[in-house]
Amino acid sequence: MRQVLLITILVVSVAIPVVAQRGGGAQTYDYWAPQREMIRYGQQAIFMCNGLFTSNRTLEQVFAHELKFLPTPVGTVQGGNYVIDRERKAVAIGKPGGPTPVMRAAFREGIGCIILAPNQTLDSIESLPTITTPPPAGNPATIAWPDGDLVSTQPRPAGVDAAKLQAASDWAFNRPSPEQDTLSLLVVHKGRIIHERYADGVDMTTRTRTWSTAKSIASTLIGMLVDQGKLSLDAPLPIDWLPRTTAGVTDPRSAITLRHVLHMSSGLETIDNDGLEYATGSGMSYWAGASSIEGARSRALIREPGTAWDYENYDTILAIYAMKLALGSDAAYHEFPRTALFDKIGMRNTLVSTDRFGDFIFSSQIYTNARDLARLGLLYLNNGVWNGQRLLSQEWVNFVRTPAPATRTRGNQYGGHFWLVPDDRMDVPKDAYATNGNRGQFTMIVPSHDLVIVRRGLDYGRQGFNYWDLTREVIKAIDAPVR
Repeated sequence: MRQVLLITILVVSVAIPVVAQRGGGAQTYDYWAPQREMIRYGQQAIFMCNGLFTSNRTLEQVFAHELKFLPTPVGTVQGGNYVIDRERKAVAIGKPGGPTPVMRAAFREGIGCIILAPNQTLDSIESLPTITTPPPAGNPATIAWPDGDLVSTQPRPAGVDAAKLQAASDWAFNRPSPEQDTLSLLVVHKGRIIHERYADGVDMTTRTRTWSTAKSIASTLIGMLVDQGKLSLDAPLPIDWLPRTTAGVTDPRSAITLRHVLHMSSGLETIDNDGLEYATGSGMSYWAGASSIEGARSRALIREPGTAWDYENYDTILAIYAMKLALGSDAAYHEFPRTALFDKIGMRNTLVSTDRFGDFIFSSQIYTNARDLARLGLLYLNNGVWNGQRLLSQEWVNFVRTPAPATRTRGNQYGGHFWLVPDDRMDVPKDAYATNGNRGQFTMIVPSHDLVIVRRGLDYGRQGFNYWDLTREVIKAIDAPVR
């Protein structure tokens, strides 16, 4: 634990402008280069491990797609300074004794792959957490959509133009930029799948990383606890902040509420932006084995909560830590995503990863497929009701799609961990809202057209796939609003 705390303290101290002018000139030296290399190795360990053992992809596919995000992967398909332990479902990246620590990741039941600390070997695997909640009853292949995967072959609903829908699909897959690599497209209209398409080497069972689409799933679970009265949007977060204040001194961070962190306006120090997202902050827990919870609790307050929008992974982690405290035990915390949400709406293919301490990385690391994300979209399209049972209140659905006050000067583009149609877009219905994750993980919900659209990708480089443009193209195939 002492090593983890030391890492966290280093992380908190880095919010220094890289080009700050002083007497000796601009500070341009990258003091975080060694950590960037460690994180690069850790990224490859997680990508390879999950690609092979969570997504069940081949090594060739992993190098061609999952690792395309990395500028310089270690090794090639033919080999290099990496080890794949298929018996233990683990990966090690790097050369022992080299300047960068060997980084290791291992698959764990019910979780997916977990990154180990630099000083841990694969002999530590059995000490890593697992989640063994039994699966729901029934075979999804014999259960009708959307609770299962059995899809009828009925004609498309009236008012859907097949040619325009195919054109929208081709628009998504046949990208002018090779960096935009669409894996899947799923369109659900009036509750029915009207279009489903996958790239070569991908099918409806293929799990890939959600990146920040995970934040919208986190918001859904938190909303359930708010509905139950176990959390409050406007009460101070029940956080034991680090470092702890002197006895009798009020920590100014106690003014931060759940609403603030879900609006990405906590007022806490910027850690994951300004070129540091793959050097410090949440990157240390995502890719290097540090504690996500300790890092999230260690940021200083630099603005009044609620006044400035700053997209930070740690704001989500703080909300999830509040969820953990509200649930009261590790067992309840680990079971909650499955028992409260996933099993209720048929999200059988979804795994939420943890750090090595068992804390969910609900800001990014969920592995799932297109159909499960469509089910999440349908829950919201149906205003929180599934099979006649209310799982989420109308008030929460309204909250997530209402602009955060701090985004008024930014086009009102963000709500409660969902993305909203910016003020300057006039070609997409204003009632639409979406999940949004790195590398092209999008779920668009369009109530006025009774429509859910899921696009999964493994984009890389500059990326740039525009999910509102895709929404516009799909809507061209729908004759008119339905509500």
